[in-house]
Amino acid sequence: MQTDGNRLCRLLAHTLLTALLAATSMVSHAQQTSDDLYRAEFVILERIADPGAVTERMVNRKVEPPVNTGKALYVVGRGGSVSSSLKLVNRNQLHLGNAANRLENSGKYKVLMSAGWYEAFPPNYKGEPLRIEIGDWLEQAGQREIEGNITIDRQRYLHVAVHLNHWQESKVAASAITEGDSAITQSDSAEAVGTSATASAELNLQPEVPLELLTWIRETRRMRSEEIHFLDSPTIGVLVFFKKVEPKQ
Repeated sequence: MQTDGNRLCRLLAHTLLTALLAATSMVSHAQQTSDDLYRAEFVILERIADPGAVTERMVNRKVEPPVNTGKALYVVGRGGSVSSSLKLVNRNQLHLGNAANRLENSGKYKVLMSAGWYEAFPPNYKGEPLRIEIGDWLEQAGQREIEGNITIDRQRYLHVAVHLNHWQESKVAASAITEGDSAITQSDSAEAVGTSATASAELNLQPEVPLELLTWIRETRRMRSEEIHFLDSPTIGVLVFFKKVEPKQ
């Protein structure tokens, strides 16, 4: 009986030791993860101004096609529904919420996106581009007026790369299509028909989506925790804020 009792004691001691080591490992892992935990916040706003007042000329700028990414930061569908791959927190929980409210109340800016979430960004973190589609719906193009992506990386410090395009419907292209349609309607003779057919063929060479680049943001910036950063163009701006979440002792 004494031998069985000793064996039971050893078994219980081994079980307790195993549980203690497992718990210690879990706490250590949690602390390691928490050391790299941040709350990332982004606010994108549009300046309320006449597009004709923008002096930049972006028509001839070469715009790369959208990045093929499976993650969305903030995408507004045609019907106005918002989708995101991230678990976004409420706007009133954001440090940038007050700044966004002040800018909107000034009457000079319109807040198009306010988003924040918690995520661990360990050293050598290579983030996937996060898709953004916001602003007015451009009917002819079938897309939002502001689109692009934001990428977060971390080497020794956090870096944010912002690639946003601000589009508008091209009045020149729309005017050319209208005039072409009118010319085809008014053609009566065979010669006119031939001429209009040529005009129609030329119109078919016009871009299917008559878009014109108004402005863009192409900037990569190093982030400092708990500092508000502002990246802007003549028509849009991006507020960025990172708050490090300290591990609980």
